[in-house]
Amino acid sequence: MQQRPRCQTGIEELDRQMYGGIPVGHTFLITGSAGTGKTTLAMEYLFNGARKGEKGIFFTTIESLPKIKKHLNNYEFFDEKLIDEGKISIIDTWMISDRLGLDSESYSIEDAYLLFDVLTSIAKELGAKRLVIDSITALCYRLQTNEMIRDFIFKLSTSLAAINCTTALTSEIPPLSFTYSRYDIEEFISDGIIFLGDFERRGDLIRTLQVIKMRGILHNRMKMAMNLSSQRGVELSPLLKSMH
Repeated sequence: MQQRPRCQTGIEELDRQMYGGIPVGHTFLITGSAGTGKTTLAMEYLFNGARKGEKGIFFTTIESLPKIKKHLNNYEFFDEKLIDEGKISIIDTWMISDRLGLDSESYSIEDAYLLFDVLTSIAKELGAKRLVIDSITALCYRLQTNEMIRDFIFKLSTSLAAINCTTALTSEIPPLSFTYSRYDIEEFISDGIIFLGDFERRGDLIRTLQVIKMRGILHNRMKMAMNLSSQRGVELSPLLKSMH
């Protein structure tokens, strides 16, 4: 059986869980409730790729560029030079939306197609090999029907896979949720799900990470303890060890 080309996240233990990384061209969810580390994981994935010569794009639907940079300054993996050199582009999706004259509350089918065309054109023009939308939940909020959400994500992932771009979509869910996405659609359309959660121990919340699904490859579904270190970024260790 031929080994599928892999996009290594650069987070050693996470790549080990997937026996080498995420298949190139996959679209995967990084899902979890507020404060579980979704944006940090997505950003480290981009910066690790940029250091290997793989251009990345971060489409933000939540925070402004200054706020993102302020947050990232806490981590050693953040290197502003990679942004200045164009190896990583951080783009405000709502600014694009406003410039296109799209409705600020909800998108028509025509609006959704126009935004899709612009996002994929930017990815192609910049030669992106890694892309993040943070968050797909906020974007889906403006799409009016489940069919539009399904169609938008499917078309986006197919188009980006065609240029060998591996795409992370962050997905916001309520705490203690039994679903992996807000609209119960994103998780079925995506090729993979990396679930970030919390585990309570003696009154403390321990962050956890689990690869729930990664289509087409063997992967370990073991729940890992996740620590966000200013020096090393995302650190993963066996959950049982963290419970002692």
